Amino acid sequence: MKKVVIVEDNLQLSNSLQFAISSTGRYQVVGTFNTGEETCSVIKQLMPDIIIMDIQLSGKMNGIECTQRINNLFPKIDILMLTVFEDNDQVFDALKAGASGYITKNASMEEIIEAMNQALLGGAPMSFNIARMVLKSFSKKYDSPLSDKENKVLNILANGGSYKTAANQLNLSVDTIKYHIKNIYDKLHVSNKEDAIETARKRRWI
Repeated sequence: MKKVVIVEDNLQLSNSLQFAISSTGRYQVVGTFNTGEETCSVIKQLMPDIIIMDIQLSGKMNGIECTQRINNLFPKIDILMLTVFEDNDQVFDALKAGASGYITKNASMEEIIEAMNQALLGGAPMSFNIARMVLKSFSKKYDSPLSDKENKVLNILANGGSYKTAANQLNLSVDTIKYHIKNIYDKLHVSNKEDAIETARKRRWI
């Protein structure tokens, strides 16, 4: 029987996951935690086969940092991200940290368990939207005139974010975001956000 650890600070979801996973008869939940700090402190004693990991956790350590620490020490443990986040940075940061797969929380319990099965067989399970995002990233053209930071700013705006959202996500001031926006307009020869997004998408720069 494979051992599972659940790292999720939503108690209701954590309990639902524990019940569904234990009910399969193939998995044993050996621990449930709501912080990355607590998880990292006991993972050596528990040594699970797979971890279900949320990104946004109680405490100072988020799920991506927790994944990185565990993967550095115990790379054979499969870590399956289960989160509401679908933006590019969160997805790729999680995968770079060593996550074996990335499933969004609107997935059914059956889909989550199937993703666990796939991960343990060496697969990289992903929700449909996440898989499409990853594939799309490989089809982007790399002749973009935009810098990496400008590209991130424009991606946030293209996904419905505001200047303030971009500032918060990139740890920049709103004035700095406006500076990047001006450079984006100049480089793309446009005068507004909508045209900038449309131009970049047509040329597969975002």
